[in-house]
Amino acid sequence: MKARQASKIRQLGDALVTAGFLSLDQQAYALGLSRSTTWTILRGNHKNSGLSAAIIARMLRTPQLPPLVRATVFEYIEEKAAGAYGHSKVQRERFVSRLSIERVGPVPGSLAEYDGGKRRFGRAPRFGAHLPTNIE
Repeated sequence: MKARQASKIRQLGDALVTAGFLSLDQQAYALGLSRSTTWTILRGNHKNSGLSAAIIARMLRTPQLPPLVRATVFEYIEEKAAGAYGHSKVQRERFVSRLSIERVGPVPGSLAEYDGGKRRFGRAPRFGAHLPTNIE
């Protein structure tokens, strides 16, 4: 079961490469995570419990997340919630509750701002920087 989970997480890295995000800096930018977190996830050094709901929510909030990577993340969520990775019912319920729509926030509908990999990639954007500030 853990091998299946590790394989799905490796698919995230493959999807990033397919989308043109080759370097660690580019991959961190695309995922909306720090370089060290991205390195840990993509190199398989993640916890035995897999990707946390908080990390997944951060990835899904980032507007530059490529559609193929987004689809892979949703597949991971479905499989983890269904128990494919061996978690107990309590662990799965906790995971799902932490991924509520309120926590994930709005999912960007367009990647129009992404310019096909020609953008200069620096540090990952500040968490929440792309969200509107005038939410009531």
